[in-house]
Amino acid sequence: MKKIIHIDMDCYYAAVEMRDFPELRDKPIAVGGSRERRGVIATCNYLARQYGVRSAMATGYALKLCPDLQLVPGRMAVYKAVSAQIHEIFHRYTELIEPLSLDEAYLDVTDCPLFQGSATRIAEAIRRDIARETQLTASAGVAPIKYLAKVASDVNKPNGLFVITPQSMPTFIETLLLSRIPGVGKVTAERLAQFGWHNCGELQQVSKTRLVELMGKFGAVLYDRVRGIDERAINPSRIRKSVGVETTFANDLYGAESALAQLPALLSELTHRFAKHKAERQISKLVVKVKFADFQQTTIETRSHDIDQALASSLLSQALARGEGKAVRLLGVSVGLAPLALASMDSPEQLSLL
Repeated sequence: MKKIIHIDMDCYYAAVEMRDFPELRDKPIAVGGSRERRGVIATCNYLARQYGVRSAMATGYALKLCPDLQLVPGRMAVYKAVSAQIHEIFHRYTELIEPLSLDEAYLDVTDCPLFQGSATRIAEAIRRDIARETQLTASAGVAPIKYLAKVASDVNKPNGLFVITPQSMPTFIETLLLSRIPGVGKVTAERLAQFGWHNCGELQQVSKTRLVELMGKFGAVLYDRVRGIDERAINPSRIRKSVGVETTFANDLYGAESALAQLPALLSELTHRFAKHKAERQISKLVVKVKFADFQQTTIETRSHDIDQALASSLLSQALARGEGKAVRLLGVSVGLAPLALASMDSPEQLSLL
């Protein structure tokens, strides 16, 4: 049985700002956006969350919820430097580390000899080291499988630890809300609820065939998750699957012509970013994303092996048509990446419309 730890720093960017600027500690703060320009909140502290402010929220809306919200410009170089410190701490306990972001990672400590092999005590030690050396707090989850370790790290957040043992796992899973399973978003949870399924115990009564019929491939994943099956190993070298760029406009764009005029600059930046991966990866698909002024969004993609402006323009035109004349708030373009030997060499064809 594996021993997996999921470490998740508490409101990471905001916590770094409060550490470095103590005058912010007793104020609701958010990193990202500005009052003058349209922006999006990257993260916020727990005081701001009491007002309903959340990550990925439009800055303007966040300010309506919390007029006293202190907006702090991000300092990515600092966040990366602190993240490097945190990862150095991880390496004291295991080399099997799968980073998910600057502030979040899985660790496999199955073979760690420290603390008589106790994953709980290892997690406690990691949290102590982080607090002592960075003056930041981290929450941790311990479990025999990856997804439950991630779920567990959120149970006693912030600055907490929760352990799911092999013995307690069946009981914990039975009452676990389906919305807590990574990958089950709001729309999926609502769809499952329409069938009367709210927790894992209820979904355990549903056949795999039925779930696949209703949810496609993800139905098979759900079938396993609600039974405590997650055979994914910790992957120390996660392979990037996509590269993208997007921009939120200070003023909404009206009309397809205005939106299409933004494509060349976006594609130029995308080409620049892809160049860093060109030696090992190749393009497998082209994706266009549009968020309208009412915050509804759509994406459209097609197989492609190039960053082709004509193809991107065609995709964007199709995406804009779904908005039926709505103003555009955000545009994004991205490419899917595949190993050089595996990307299909077929001619472009449309894959999926979301």
